[in-house]
Amino acid sequence: MVLESNLYPQTLTVHGDWAVSRAWQVLLSVRTFRLLWLDWCRVAALMLALSLWLTVQAQADGLSIEEGDLLFVAQVGENAITQVTEGVDSLAIDHVAIAHRIGSKDGPLYFIEAIPRLGVVLTPLDSLLSRERGASFLVGRVRDVDAAQSVRHALRYVGRAYDELYQSGDSAIYCSELVQLSYVDQSGSRVFGTIPMTFRDRTGNILDYWTEFYRQHGMAVPEGAPGTNPGELSRRPQVKIMVMQKTCGVCIIQSE
Repeated sequence: MVLESNLYPQTLTVHGDWAVSRAWQVLLSVRTFRLLWLDWCRVAALMLALSLWLTVQAQADGLSIEEGDLLFVAQVGENAITQVTEGVDSLAIDHVAIAHRIGSKDGPLYFIEAIPRLGVVLTPLDSLLSRERGASFLVGRVRDVDAAQSVRHALRYVGRAYDELYQSGDSAIYCSELVQLSYVDQSGSRVFGTIPMTFRDRTGNILDYWTEFYRQHGMAVPEGAPGTNPGELSRRPQVKIMVMQKTCGVCIIQSE
């Protein structure tokens, strides 16, 4: 009985050590699995991003997008801009950007654009498509234009602030204003003139959004002031719109 009494606590110690060891093994296994899972997720995300980039680049190469082409963004629903403007085929177009290939005609495809908060920037195609996910895209080819000179003009505006008040004549620039200021023909004359801006909806009333927006800036709505908008630009006779299709959220554009 004495021998058994002496052995019993030793047995408890052995089993206790085994339990602790086993618990550590389980914890280490769980931690290892979690780390492996996170690593796999990172790899999967990188592979997805690479796949999307390769898809976009492959499709862009097949689009024959030329230097100086215009990319119009058409939203599914309406917003404060599209409620007071009209795009080609009545599409809800609220943005336009200028195509520019870096380095050569076969170089990476970027777009010169004026966007809120960032101002006039150069944006890679895949970043623009990702930002405008869910939208449709149309390419407009400008007739009788000096594309190279027009793009050079647009590049000079990179770094300018975004014009959220849509005022002509100041240093800030909005998207369609960038196009209007940049595009010239072979003689150096501007291709696009301004039009009287309107902030009226289809009922003929100034949209409440714009009344409140300009009130907050201490201004009256600049109804009739000279300006531009991307929807109206898409309907100009100088712009030939290309046929557009969408596949898996990425645009495939074919010429008519």
